[in-house]
Parts: sequence; structure tokens; C-alpha cells
Amino acid sequence: MIVSENISFKNVLIWSAPHLILLFVLSSSVCLLFYFEILNLKIPWLPVSVIGTAVAFYVGFKNNQSYDRMWEVRKIWGGIVNASRSWGIQVNGYVNTLFKESDEQIDVKAIKKKLIYRHIAWLYAHRAQLLKPTSWEHHKSYWKIFKGPGKLRKAGLDRFKAEHESISLADYLEGDELSELDVAANKATQIINQQSTDLEQLRAQSLIDDFRHVEMMQTLGGFYELQGKNERIKKFPLPRQYANISSYFTIIFILLLPFTLIPEIMDVGYLGWLVAAPITVLVSWVYVLMELVGYYSQNPFQGMTNDIPMLSLCRTIDIDLRQILEETELPDPIDAKNNVLM
Repeated sequence: MIVSENISFKNVLIWSAPHLILLFVLSSSVCLLFYFEILNLKIPWLPVSVIGTAVAFYVGFKNNQSYDRMWEVRKIWGGIVNASRSWGIQVNGYVNTLFKESDEQIDVKAIKKKLIYRHIAWLYAHRAQLLKPTSWEHHKSYWKIFKGPGKLRKAGLDRFKAEHESISLADYLEGDELSELDVAANKATQIINQQSTDLEQLRAQSLIDDFRHVEMMQTLGGFYELQGKNERIKKFPLPRQYANISSYFTIIFILLLPFTLIPEIMDVGYLGWLVAAPITVLVSWVYVLMELVGYYSQNPFQGMTNDIPMLSLCRTIDIDLRQILEETELPDPIDAKNNVLM
């Protein structure tokens, strides 16, 4: 997630430099062909303008849908933050020996730590699953001929490689649980299931009553619901007919534009041929940027600069829950690097 107040025009130019170079080569070549009268193919402006209008509407719809996907994910993770804090105070306030009749000594503090640490493990496990690349994400994109997605990932998740590699589920789970998770198809799902099993045991030991057991189980069910919403967005791409066809339309429009705009500008006057190529590049560049904004925003879990800052959110919850346990040795919060927060 980009956290600067504004994206500078300089950074936009740097980001789109490969596109600008290709557009300038195309427009300049067509301009020279017309200037030396090697080519005399003049396409009427009306049909090209109709195509441009259609492309603008189509790309605008795609951008709206891409933004909706990203904003929905941000709301889901906001729900995870709130529900995690609720889980922390439930564990801290509900698990006790108030309802236990025997004098058996039980380490309630250790039980609370186990439940809370397991939840932190769920957060990081869920995040790791969401970052696994899919076949439709940008590591296999044809747009890489303009701008390699690897560069965007390098500016995003790879910039936080040290923080990412420092996370280990072994720090939050006991040995037996960790080994059982190695064969689980969905680690996050099994972690919540283990939480449910432990709550059942706590109820049998009278460390929570029926009402508290039901309420804590509802909280776990809420985690499943939030996890499922994230997985739905991760595993169901923006429909290809909207994600890809708009790119084709944009390319068609850009290829046709020089053959209608350049002749019109060159007919204006003596210096028309000097500004024909730059104006054509400017118009084409606007359409390319509109397309790329939606293109790189449609998948919010791919480790790029426009991703939801899951690492920062997980660390924030991690710190909050440890403070509920009254721990003093806390991990450092995730800070933005070069105005990017992951």
C-alpha cells in the first residue's frame, strides 16, 4: 500500500517510462512516414473517436471493479483486526477457575497464552496462503513487455523480505501442532479447528461455562467467515472478459490513433508535424495509464506495492494480543519503506 500523500508526477513518469518509449517510437515512426509522404493512410477521426469512447467506458468499469475488490479486502481485514481484539479480551476475561469446583491447580495463564498465540499463528498462516501466486496474477502477464511485474513486487513484498522471513509458526505453536499442520491442505482452517477443540476441553474442565463457550465459538465462526471471504477474492479472479478484453481494446485504439490524429495535426500548419507525435503520445499514454491502474489493482494479494498491508495488520494484532497477556517483549511494528507499507 502506498502511504505517501501524493504520487509524484516524476514517479508516474518513471513507472510508465517503458510505455512512453514504445508510444513515442510508434507515433514518431508514423509521423515520419506521413511527413516524407511514404504513407498516406488517413483514418477518419469519427470511427476512432467512437472506439476511444467505448474503451474509456470499458476501462472505467474495469477500474471500478478492481477498486471494489481491493476495498472489500480492506474491510475484511478491518473485521479481522476487530474480531482478533475481541478474541483476546474473551480469552483473557472468560478463561478462569471461577466455575471450577475442585482444588486442582491449573496454569490458567499458560492456557490463555496458548489460545492467543495460536490465533497469531492463524493470522500469519492465513496471510501466507493468500500470498501464494495464482495462474491469473501478474507474474504471467503479457503486460510485462511494458513493465515487469517483478519490479513492482521488488518495490513491494521483496522490500520487506527480512520481516517476512523472520515470521515462523514455530514461535506460536507447540511442536505436535506444528508437525500436524505440515500435512494440512489449509493450515489456517486447521488452526481454528484446534482452537475449537481446546474450547471443548476447557468447557469439560469447567474453565469456561456454557454461555462463554458459545460466545467464543461464535467468534471462531466469525474468523472462518472472514477467512472465507478473503479466499473467495483470492481464488476467483476478476472475470477474464473484463480483465483482458479491455487491454485488447486499449491496444487497438492506440494502434489506430496515430493514423487519424497525426494527419489532422500536421494539416494545421507548418509546425504541426513537430507537435503531432508528442500530442499522440500524450493521448495514448492517458489510456495506457487508465488500463494499468485497473490491471495492477484487481488482485490485492500478490505482493505488489498496491496490496493490502497484511504484514502490518498482522503485526499490529500480534502486538495488541501480546499486550493483553501483559507481555513486555514485543515485536517491532512494521514501518513503511520508501512510502510503501506491506
